[in-house]
Amino acid sequence: MSFTVSDLDRSVKFYHDVLGLEISNITERPKEFSEKATGIKDAHLNIAYLEGGNCALELIQYLSPKGENIDTRLCNVGSAHICFNIDNFHEMIKKLKEKKVKFVGDPLEIPAGPNKGKHMVYIEDPDSNTIELIEVN
Repeated sequence: MSFTVSDLDRSVKFYHDVLGLEISNITERPKEFSEKATGIKDAHLNIAYLEGGNCALELIQYLSPKGENIDTRLCNVGSAHICFNIDNFHEMIKKLKEKKVKFVGDPLEIPAGPNKGKHMVYIEDPDSNTIELIEVN
């Protein structure tokens, strides 16, 4: 799963501090790829890979040359979702609230499908990407 971010360091810190993910690799896309993806000459993309628990995550930072501006919000196609199977769901919700994490709605019980009866909630990262948290049991 990929999330577009405006500040790689800030976002890596968020995912580390809030969800316990660690960086496994940071790389930069080739110039040709970056220019094609952004439509801006000399733009480039930094990519960070994070892992932890049963989750892997790719953060994409769009960088542009001086005088150019890339609105990272426009680079997102809809919201990005990632599921975490959480053992102590209600305890984690409490800890996230203590950390002042932004919630999108209240926790709710999933009414149907393979996760029927489990609880879930959405939170936002610093760039307004949406993350879906689901309990295990």
